[in-house]
Amino acid sequence: MSDVLERFLRFVQVDSQSDPNNEQVTPSTERQHQMAAVLGDELRALGLSDVAVDEHAYVTGTLPASAGAESAGALMLCSHLDTAPDAPAAGVHPHVVAYEGGALVAGVVDGETIQSTPDQVPDLAKFVGQDIVVTDGSTLLGADDKAGVAEICALLARLVAHPELAHPTLKIAFVPDEEIGHGASLLDLDALGAAYGYTVDGETLGEINYECFSACEATVTVRGVMVHPGAAKDIMVNAITVASEFQQLVPAWERPEHTCGREGFYHPTDIEGSASELQLKYIVRDFDGEKFADRQAVLSQIAELLNGRYGEGTVTVEFRQQYRNMAERLAGKEFLVDYAMEANREVGIEPVAVPARGGTDGAQLTFRGLACPNLATGGYNAHSVREFIPVSSMEATVDMLERLVAKFAAVAGDVPANGDVPANGGGDANGGGDVPAVEGE
Repeated sequence: MSDVLERFLRFVQVDSQSDPNNEQVTPSTERQHQMAAVLGDELRALGLSDVAVDEHAYVTGTLPASAGAESAGALMLCSHLDTAPDAPAAGVHPHVVAYEGGALVAGVVDGETIQSTPDQVPDLAKFVGQDIVVTDGSTLLGADDKAGVAEICALLARLVAHPELAHPTLKIAFVPDEEIGHGASLLDLDALGAAYGYTVDGETLGEINYECFSACEATVTVRGVMVHPGAAKDIMVNAITVASEFQQLVPAWERPEHTCGREGFYHPTDIEGSASELQLKYIVRDFDGEKFADRQAVLSQIAELLNGRYGEGTVTVEFRQQYRNMAERLAGKEFLVDYAMEANREVGIEPVAVPARGGTDGAQLTFRGLACPNLATGGYNAHSVREFIPVSSMEATVDMLERLVAKFAAVAGDVPANGDVPANGGGDANGGGDVPAVEGE
């Protein structure tokens, strides 16, 4: 059994699901402390220094640079230790399937065969004859993001066992509650001391994310006027009716079910209340900064329109900013993407830059000053009981990470601590030009 597979199978059996209904506490679940403790012990056993597990379930540690690379800026590798709340996550029972083609069956639950078909996941054709890790079909697998955690730990084990392998000082961070939007927000970047970094939290092998949505949550509050329905004519304002009108005024073709690629959207996620008063919540997403601002303005304008119809104060909209497109802050640090693409190619993986239709810890870290693109783990069907990951993809990711960290050692003294482009740094992220700017910039 390969080292990364052994670690992955152990880690996924530790329940560390986050809880969106307890996001005011970090971590949102006690079980994430258990996972953090496991990872703290793991880093200590690997011989890392400065290993710390704090009261918020952040796990950090340092692997000193290889000989000759001491002057290189420190590089952070980060994955999140929580798993998604979108499917059951307690009692994960992973097993390895020798995939022979056709449907990839995880298990049978209550008479239903839980499977992924080549029609659903065309990439399955690449893995015929290979081993694939699945669950028993009753829970998610947790490859998002315990594959990333296992791959980083396997890399560290390799570097410790082979001190001749070049690498800069590596700063490791495993963070809680990424799945509910908290993630790396409490990571002490000054104490961490990294000049730049990568999150290992993507999916399909070879994908690199240096663009992501800008995101906010909009809370629409509708306050009605209630009287007895028998005497309601020209008096009653039903909050449910007004909320329905609000939703109908939101552009219908700009919903997630009608968008893809770089198209943004409005997505209603929750509604709670009564005819007297209710709250309707949306998540708002766009890659383009101006369009993102325009989307928020549209919701405010809808509220103004309805207030003109039903009375001032009937509808209010409040916005909570969540994260921004990391590409807005990566100008001048294109070498991070170049190096990742080169490292993938060197191990036989054809890389592809994919705009992430979501957010990563890297987006938050980038806006806090630590430039941090996102790398793939090799998993599929995240947040689902059909989640799976090929063993070969995890092994290839470890190989890629080995090549990647070596690049930062090779330019020791040329990559300044502030993360600017090195004089001899990198190739070309797009085969003929700089990393493209966000649309509209």
